Amino acid sequence: MLAGSSQGETEDRGPFYHGTKADLKTGDRLTPGGLSNYKADLRMNHIYFTALVNGAGLAAAMAKGEGNERVYIVEPEGSFENDPNVTDKKFPGNPTRSYRSASPLKIIGEVTDWNRQTDKEIRKWKEKLANNRGEIIN
Repeated sequence: MLAGSSQGETEDRGPFYHGTKADLKTGDRLTPGGLSNYKADLRMNHIYFTALVNGAGLAAAMAKGEGNERVYIVEPEGSFENDPNVTDKKFPGNPTRSYRSASPLKIIGEVTDWNRQTDKEIRKWKEKLANNRGEIIN
């Protein structure tokens, strides 16, 4: 798969990861249409993922829910693009290797070893997000 970029074509073949607190199995599919972890009552048009395992770990830590933080290896089933919420519109290029797709992601495995955030780091991220006045590009 290739991700398009406003700076031209960006080739990223992964592997790709998705962080969540959901307990899923290999072969399950993650689909767009879930509620945002960052803005109440916003139903997302895309499913988000990254090529950085620690970035997916941070997403898992920030995810809603009470389950354990999980990082899944995923395979996009359709086209995908740079995530405009953290790239192109807000940062030049895609340093976070973050993407989104309107198509499902297939879970092909799970990662159990990544750099987990401390409780203090998670609190700081949550405070930063609570004070963020920017709009989510959906």
